[in-house]
Amino acid sequence: MTTFRWYLVGLALLFAAYVAVEYYRPKPLNWTPTYQNKDKIPYGTFVLHDQLPHVLAVPAREVYTVRVPIYNQLEGREEPRPNDDAATALDSADIAEMVDQAADTTRAGSSGAASDTTAAAPALIDSADTTDADYAAGLAESGYKRASYLFVNGSFSLSRLDCRSLLRHAARGNDVFIAAENFDLQFADTLGFRSVSTVDQPNPKDKKLQLDSVRLRFTNAALQKAAGTSAFRLPALTASYHLVPDSSRAEEFTVLATDARNRPVLVRRTHGRGHVYLCSVPVAFSNYYVLRPRTHGFAFAALSYLPTGRLVWWDEYQKQGRVGEQSLLRVLMAHDALRWATYLALLGALLFMVFEAKRRQRVIPILKPLPNTTLLFTRTVAGLYRQGRNHQLIAEKKIGLFLEHLRTQLHEPTLDLQDEALRERLSQKSGVARPEVDALVRRINFALTSPQLSDVELLALNRALNDFRRAMS
Repeated sequence: MTTFRWYLVGLALLFAAYVAVEYYRPKPLNWTPTYQNKDKIPYGTFVLHDQLPHVLAVPAREVYTVRVPIYNQLEGREEPRPNDDAATALDSADIAEMVDQAADTTRAGSSGAASDTTAAAPALIDSADTTDADYAAGLAESGYKRASYLFVNGSFSLSRLDCRSLLRHAARGNDVFIAAENFDLQFADTLGFRSVSTVDQPNPKDKKLQLDSVRLRFTNAALQKAAGTSAFRLPALTASYHLVPDSSRAEEFTVLATDARNRPVLVRRTHGRGHVYLCSVPVAFSNYYVLRPRTHGFAFAALSYLPTGRLVWWDEYQKQGRVGEQSLLRVLMAHDALRWATYLALLGALLFMVFEAKRRQRVIPILKPLPNTTLLFTRTVAGLYRQGRNHQLIAEKKIGLFLEHLRTQLHEPTLDLQDEALRERLSQKSGVARPEVDALVRRINFALTSPQLSDVELLALNRALNDFRRAMS
């Protein structure tokens, strides 16, 4: 085997070893905060979702994962089209009016009186024989069991129809628990609060509060005692938001948990006959902090405010979308390697379109005619002859060309310059005097018989041949 083949074998072995190392090495831990109930990564919510039946004391079959918009889940039908009358925008006054109607309807239903309300506030029927299919389809207007709606997102966003339906759901006597760092503006304005980043508001006076961690504590001492700690320590970057109720509506909020600066991170707001719980630290409900002994109590203590034994809806629509309604490229987008390969392929196609898809036909250039290099070739060959300092060969070539010229011009088949009759015919046909013809013949015989020919003799021969040609013409 040659050395080159050994090099190829070595390269092949190195490539195979690299592929094996990349294939079998541990996958790097993903710290992306997805908050999805199917993710077992540190910032997923698989553990909390799995423990919800135990925390809220409900059967596992009554904890539903919702993969439809809030409006579809609560109203039991698809969202109307944009030009539909039901899709018109609502301001805070309209929502407040619906809340009052829902509260009145609830009170009328609980006292046994018949209720005749508008479609915006359907009657409450807390019947015991409602089927599970009705619960899964959403709160239809015919009747429903009360349900707690849970959201654990990085950012909580919803449409106007979703906002209206969610607030109506709370006003009917249900509970809504939302853990997010950023909240929808319309939703926040309606309830009267805002979410503010604590990182953007440093406290230069208190150096102890500018550490890399945040301490969270419940205002209820009983919860602190049950959790076994007075404060829960979380990294400052992961717990960097707190809630600020509007000054004009601060009395409507009940602060349940604060940070070290007594800024609310968990509040409760009464809405109609129900409650809306708002938490600005969704990371506390992730797998990493739910499993840690020093921080797992915060999530369970916060959820303890929700009523037990009630139907639970866990929203995944805002994080995973609808079931089955995914992109055609969902397989490629689901894996990092395939996703990057897709991006590189698209980038390569774009570069090809930019650089290779141009018009290939160009203006036909004007080509210069090829030069006559005969003279150049002759000069080159003559230079080679001159390098030897003996011009005998050059003289023979020139004499041969001259004799060929005489044969074609004077129509002489044979040229024996020693023949007297031939010389006479050459003189008569060319018009050159006989003495000049004899002198030329003698010079030609000298050049052919001389062993060495100098530069002067070659020039004299060349001049004599050219003079004879001009005399012939």
